[in-house]
Amino acid sequence: MYHWLNAIASQPAPKILVTVARVLGSGPREPGARMLVTADELFDTIGGGHLEMKATEIARSMLAMPESELAAQRRLERFPLGPSLGQCCGGIVHLAFERVQADSLTYLNKLNQRWRLGQDSWRLLALDSDLPPTLCDADGKHLAGPAWPADLPLQIDLQTPCQVLTDTAGQRWLLDSCLAYRAHLMLFGAGHVGAAIVRALADLPCRITWVDEREDMFPTRLAANVTVEATDTPEALIAAAAPGTSFLVMTHSHGLDQKLSEHILRRHDASWFGLIGSQTKRVQFERRLLERGIPAAWLDDMVCPIGLPGIHGKQPAVIAASVVAQLLQVWEEHEIRQQNELGRMLARADAQVGQHLSVANTEKLAPDTCHLLAKR
Repeated sequence: MYHWLNAIASQPAPKILVTVARVLGSGPREPGARMLVTADELFDTIGGGHLEMKATEIARSMLAMPESELAAQRRLERFPLGPSLGQCCGGIVHLAFERVQADSLTYLNKLNQRWRLGQDSWRLLALDSDLPPTLCDADGKHLAGPAWPADLPLQIDLQTPCQVLTDTAGQRWLLDSCLAYRAHLMLFGAGHVGAAIVRALADLPCRITWVDEREDMFPTRLAANVTVEATDTPEALIAAAAPGTSFLVMTHSHGLDQKLSEHILRRHDASWFGLIGSQTKRVQFERRLLERGIPAAWLDDMVCPIGLPGIHGKQPAVIAASVVAQLLQVWEEHEIRQQNELGRMLARADAQVGQHLSVANTEKLAPDTCHLLAKR
């Protein structure tokens, strides 16, 4: 999957961004899924086969129109997923179409930079006019574009981060939360297996911090979700990592592996910690870590050997497939727990949300609202 923000930055050709704005019933993708369309190429996907084909046709018809026409700038289209589209989902999907203008690139580049840094953002797009989009951070701080219409915040559904709002004048607006990937892997080791794991994660919804002191070991071209840290003090990165980070240790040195393992285990807040090696290596490390004062109970947090049971191949690509599948299981379970926690929090907040959604400053939405949207 080629992230739509990177495609916008790298493609000079005229383009249309298609966003799944609303889904009623069953749909092939969730609200907020996006696809970028040029005259010749597609980047990312909104799913659905025939639905995507129809969306591509509409987008390319917009590209063929004079830019000055509103129909060439913004649209909101409704698609019943029934026999007319040759699909059996049975739901209804609303797609928002927007032409990416040259004057939009500044705010989109800012959005891309924030996404790469793991920062949540959201934007508001007028669907019935050619007003520039508004960009805010997760706290509601105004970053670009015009101020919000004052009546819109009262309509926000906190459980739906991408939605269509209507102001008092009957104008429609797309509220589109652009959230950073929640899953974050800090991978130590740029050897063959580490490189294979990074390649396997390139198209998946996660961020990777790839760490090794040997700068020449990193490839010259990296996926958009990868950040390289060439450092001889990797333990400092462990100390600075956010709670919930996943760690994977597979350096060229057993001594360094042990040192990093100790630092990770002392954190107590990793979502997952994997150490490459055999059962024999695990036994040796447990003994050494116990001697270093690591309590025996903490060693249960160390996954070694890594990978799914039943996959025994030693080739880097095989190990990578097994470990990435294991990580996906961990991350999805963690996401489900977060969503359940958010649901309970939203239920408590619903009774008070009207008080928090008033906008005293037209350039700042209530922070509580934005935080709740971002946590989705």
